Amino acid sequence: MSLPQSKIDEYYMRCALELAERGTECSPNPRVGCVLVRGGEIVGCGWHKKYGGPHAEVNAVRDAGDAARGATAYVTLEPCSHYGKTPPCADLLIERGIERVVCGMRDPNPKVDGGGFAKLERAGIEVKSGVLEDECRWMNRGFIRRMTLGRPWVTLKAAASLDGKIALENGESKWITGPESRALVHAMRAGSDAVLTGIGTVLADDPQLTVRDAPGRTPLRAVLDRHLRTPLDAKILEGGGTVIFTLNSAPKERAAALEAAGARVEYIPEDDFLAAVLDKLCRDGVNYLMVEAGARVAGAFIKAGLCDELALFAAPKIMGRGLSFADGAAFDSMNEVPSLMIREISRCGEDLLIKGVFSCSPGL
Repeated sequence: MSLPQSKIDEYYMRCALELAERGTECSPNPRVGCVLVRGGEIVGCGWHKKYGGPHAEVNAVRDAGDAARGATAYVTLEPCSHYGKTPPCADLLIERGIERVVCGMRDPNPKVDGGGFAKLERAGIEVKSGVLEDECRWMNRGFIRRMTLGRPWVTLKAAASLDGKIALENGESKWITGPESRALVHAMRAGSDAVLTGIGTVLADDPQLTVRDAPGRTPLRAVLDRHLRTPLDAKILEGGGTVIFTLNSAPKERAAALEAAGARVEYIPEDDFLAAVLDKLCRDGVNYLMVEAGARVAGAFIKAGLCDELALFAAPKIMGRGLSFADGAAFDSMNEVPSLMIREISRCGEDLLIKGVFSCSPGL
């Protein structure tokens, strides 16, 4: 007995989603995968590999060659209809004789937003949208957040004991979690566009925040430093690619010294400091921001309702009195306390990895 067309469409869309997951260096563009199917066989595959490079549809059509004509294109996102760094993908699908296009979701970019579908339909191509839409939207949650709210998707990463502590009362904190968890954090950095920390962490731990224990590129590194206390020899400045967010009132001579050391200094007003930082990062094309900071910064993001996701590495240890990862957040009522929708609980070596979406995170 043959499968219904809806199940066939879902199968090939999952194939396209698996391809899209490989596009970790395409921001500020979305992650997109494309599969071309003709006669019940996959004849072409592609994904958007790098910003400025060919889009997923282009790579799939090149892979298929002449077999693209008469095929069905399964694409996780609506094909673009405008000229950017590359020509419109909708035009390409029309030119190469694609007969049917199945999409996961509509493009929230106002330059597209239905324009690709309209162009395909005017050319006589059958269009079906909304196949595995929830999965496709989750895949591009950062792009959607930037397009609709003007800020990145913010993931707060924490490594703590089972009782939520990130340091002993005397400040000792290395190492709470195991080597497997620390390696996975490097992979998470590689999948982010920027990693943010606070000046307290820079002064206490002198972190690099680079990608060393996983394949992939080191993202933009960001430091919240209201009074420009970052040492000129801080490891986070090594190799460039670091932005320091400070107050408008910060000393200009200190800013000049940090810029001479390779940093970029951005001035932010005191009011709505964190929201203004996210706005700046959005303008830099950051879709995915990972916050790796101490209790004060982590708590401030939680208190401000600016966290979308939590990635908590919980080590099988009880540390007792000490600093909790969210001590910077203070609530007066249980009604104010954010909750989490748990998406994943998994083992990472001896540790647990708990991932969840904050209740305050706007829906996708």
